[in-house]
Amino acid sequence: MRPDIVPGAAFPDYELTDHRGKRRKLSGLQGSDPLVLILSRGAFCPKDRRQHEGLVQLHREMEVGYCRMVTISTDALLELNEFRSGVGAHWTFLSDTARKVQKDLDIAEYTDPSHNPMVPHTLVLEPGLKVFTVYNGYWYFGRPTVEELRRDLRAVLQRCRPDWDLSDPALRQAWAAGEKARFYPYGKSWAEVFAGQDDA
Repeated sequence: MRPDIVPGAAFPDYELTDHRGKRRKLSGLQGSDPLVLILSRGAFCPKDRRQHEGLVQLHREMEVGYCRMVTISTDALLELNEFRSGVGAHWTFLSDTARKVQKDLDIAEYTDPSHNPMVPHTLVLEPGLKVFTVYNGYWYFGRPTVEELRRDLRAVLQRCRPDWDLSDPALRQAWAAGEKARFYPYGKSWAEVFAGQDDA
């Protein structure tokens, strides 16, 4: 991984084609929410399939917790959709057949020249594509568990949600005074909050 991709740094705002053939930017998919980003080897990899099967339940929790998930792989659209459907995922998958992300982040898995995949990584990003954690999944148990991702998301949400603790008297006073901008969705409409989210 490129040496500047560390906690606190800004992750590049890549624009790639999603599983429906539409161009999407990571910032648009993230919106103002935390994002779990999976850089995947692809549909051919049983480790990636198993990881994604485990993420399906977490994604259901993330939807009600106002968090986002995106997978990027080097698969073409047909393989990408078969991968997504095969594991039962309902989040956005992005195709990077040109290996733009792989080259830019310096994560070519040189030990597998036949597939030329990315070294798999999982990142938790704070709003604004700010790196919170980076997991290197070349070995399967380097990938985060669902519980580790839950802990990361809790920590990120505590940092980015001003209304995290409703027992704070200042929050109660703000609400009573009609100062609703300190409460989710922070002055946005619900349509704006859900913009960019995927439907099955």
